[in-house]
Amino acid sequence: MLPSTSSSASPVLAAVRESDLPTPALVIDATRVAKNIKRMADYTAAHRLQLRPHTKTHKSRHCARLQLEAGAIGLTVAKAGEAAVFAATGADILVAYPALDPARTRQLAQLARTTSVRVAVDSRFAIDALAAAAQAAATELGILIELDVGLGRTGVSTAAESLSLAEHVARTSGVRLDGILCYPGHIWAAANDQASPLELVALKLTDAIALWRKQGLEARIVSGGSTPTAFQSHLVTAYTEIRPGTYIFNDLNTVRGGYCTLADCAAAVVCTVVSDAVRDQVVIDGGTKTFTSDFCLPARESGHGFIFEYPEARIARMTEEHGQVDVSRCERRPRVGERVTVIPNHICPCVNLHDVIWWGEPDQAPQPMRVDARGKLS
Repeated sequence: MLPSTSSSASPVLAAVRESDLPTPALVIDATRVAKNIKRMADYTAAHRLQLRPHTKTHKSRHCARLQLEAGAIGLTVAKAGEAAVFAATGADILVAYPALDPARTRQLAQLARTTSVRVAVDSRFAIDALAAAAQAAATELGILIELDVGLGRTGVSTAAESLSLAEHVARTSGVRLDGILCYPGHIWAAANDQASPLELVALKLTDAIALWRKQGLEARIVSGGSTPTAFQSHLVTAYTEIRPGTYIFNDLNTVRGGYCTLADCAAAVVCTVVSDAVRDQVVIDGGTKTFTSDFCLPARESGHGFIFEYPEARIARMTEEHGQVDVSRCERRPRVGERVTVIPNHICPCVNLHDVIWWGEPDQAPQPMRVDARGKLS
């Protein structure tokens, strides 16, 4: 159970609970966003790291501009559709995903005519596809070779494999070898326990960099990082930049992992209690179409989110439109018609489910803000 304390309370969310805003409503506390952005910007500046935040969390040009104004050198996206949305900010774009089908490679090549675009790859197929598209568009795409450092999702496994791909890029027109990308997404240890797993990441990167140098190739960019490991990124001395995303809003994953507190959570979904007909249960008007069905990675048995006003409650089950809340341990129980505030387990896919977010500045009614890159899945 997480405590609900006065120090964690958000005036913006409190105001929304008393408003007639239609629920479920994804509400963003602008003051907390600003604090989260500043904290990460200060950390990277202090450790001489560059910051290229992942936009998958907010999917918002407004949020991206706030990050860029605070010193971010560019933006990270997953898909070509997102790249097109965020190119409007004027930022350099890194596609941290193997874009290799004709539609995406053509779109990225066209974007590269006016915007700096880099793509992470782990196959010759992807390199050749991107090169062909760039040649047809009379432009050039930057390439980062993805190296798997432990997650086992994408990325080549060895330094030798990364070298082979790097050499292929170096001799192929239309593409430019810019460096190495990794994602330490497997590291969910407490911050004080991350030195050992990050040392393994560092060793794998330095081995690859050294092998490249022996063959006359340079990894000018070494891009890594995640929100759980963000503030220990200086332990991986090979990094030149990091790409955290969730930090801008935070969620229950980052809270229960010990990487932030409830007071750092800038996003929450305000829901209405719509039923108490079943014993020891209330139902809120947010289900999987509001929150997704993600469990909390550091605490899988904790339910589908945290109800701020009722910390003893547990969102035990979600269907499409219903959140079934076990209130058997609550001394005081929610009433039908009452509004409650839910911190999602995983904020990134949650944002993608909403057409708008409600942006709350201090002493102002929250205003609707379009989720610019919502649904950009290709």
